[in-house]
Amino acid sequence: MSDSKLPLDGVKIIDFSQVMLGPCATQMLADFGADVIKIERPKSGDLSRNVFGGRGEVSQNNPVFCSLNRNKRSITLNTRTDAAKNVIYELIKTADVVVNNFRPGVMTRMGFGYEKLKEINPGIIFAAGTGFGSKGPYSHKGGQDVLAQAMSGVMEQRANDSVPRSIYPTALCDYAAGMHLVQGVLAAIIARYKSGVGQKVEVSLYNSMIAMQMQEAANLMATKATLNWAALPLCGVFDTTDGAVVVVGAFKENPLQDICIAIKHAEDLSIKYPMLEDQVEAKEFLQDEFRCHFSKMSTTEAINNMEKQDLLCAPVKSLEEALKDEQTTVNQMIATINHPIHGSIQVISSPITMSDSPFTIRHTPPGLGQHTDEILAELGLSLNDTQ
Repeated sequence: MSDSKLPLDGVKIIDFSQVMLGPCATQMLADFGADVIKIERPKSGDLSRNVFGGRGEVSQNNPVFCSLNRNKRSITLNTRTDAAKNVIYELIKTADVVVNNFRPGVMTRMGFGYEKLKEINPGIIFAAGTGFGSKGPYSHKGGQDVLAQAMSGVMEQRANDSVPRSIYPTALCDYAAGMHLVQGVLAAIIARYKSGVGQKVEVSLYNSMIAMQMQEAANLMATKATLNWAALPLCGVFDTTDGAVVVVGAFKENPLQDICIAIKHAEDLSIKYPMLEDQVEAKEFLQDEFRCHFSKMSTTEAINNMEKQDLLCAPVKSLEEALKDEQTTVNQMIATINHPIHGSIQVISSPITMSDSPFTIRHTPPGLGQHTDEILAELGLSLNDTQ
């Protein structure tokens, strides 16, 4: 498909980012059609190229790197040299956006701070993702997902105090902040159409996690009471004979009655516990009753029974099961890439579908410096000009 059908065709992005926050943002922008030029260090490149150790071609094109870097081009430059700096300044002249997820101040020390770049190109959009923001007591700290989980209150959020604090095993903060960075960049592009000038866009892992808890935070600040969706008396995860189910007993006139019907309980417990306040007080008893009855059912039986009562419910699946699920296939969430090193590989597709701009893979995840000569030639330069 021609790039001209994609909404960001013609937008050029210079991408200094690495690992996940920045790369997941620039990959989405690339999926929308932007020409993303990934600036990488000679020999080592993006830190995620070496996540499993080793520096051979296979290691440097590992599944983690490939999952975050399709539809991009890679150029290797030693940014410590004046020659390489001048190449980047030439790229900036015709660029729309520059992205980084370094600690605050690093881009300035490298010679690529916002003030310097907007002198070269007043229309440049300078997009930065940090751990905690560019100012404040934590601005010096590295941006790492687990740290943001811990310091934003997310790690402290548990169903009850008996549940141990733990690290959320998926990079929740990186992905959320990356998507916020996409939103900021797109808004800045629209603003530039109106004003003719670029601006700085900043997101942080910390802010994204605070924002994710907007309901809980607003309730806490207004009432001093904790809002904990996992602690609701008619919600929970319950083992079955062959797995587990989750049920959300809410948003209905009498969900407790419906749960009792679904689990074939001998009593309608909603008669004894009709109000939410009653159910909160009796939560331990109710949960024990649910647990006992679900443990005698298969997952399929439990889901069928609950769906007959129009209860919000779902089987608990592993990632492997979810990837094999028919819904995943129908949603076209897995893309196949013909990789020059690995052959046919599968990655997660774009979660966004657009009727007139379907997702397409224009570039396989790039080898380290794969497009260096090509990008330099577009500037009328050669490798000699980078030395």
